[in-house]
Amino acid sequence: MISLQFDTPILLATKPADFRCGIDGFAALCKYQLKQDPRSGTLFVFINRKKNMIRVLTYQSNGFWLMTKRLSKGKFQHWPTPKNPLTTIEAVKLRQILAAELS
Repeated sequence: MISLQFDTPILLATKPADFRCGIDGFAALCKYQLKQDPRSGTLFVFINRKKNMIRVLTYQSNGFWLMTKRLSKGKFQHWPTPKNPLTTIEAVKLRQILAAELS
């Protein structure tokens, strides 16, 4: 089970990702494009181009988790602009994004 605490390390990828890839593709994206260790226990949060799906990749002791949330209608709001490829966010902000204030 994934625990989202106030001190959970969370990195949000600001540019949309290709959601056709699976766990290995997202782990490679973390390692080679974002220059981060995908096995660090950090939650890596990605969005698709339409901004109606979010995927979260993380590693726990013996394997990866890849979680998806897809909205039935509308888009995720308040996604940061891609000035930097990664931005650090707090758990409370991720909860707000996942609550999906629809446009």
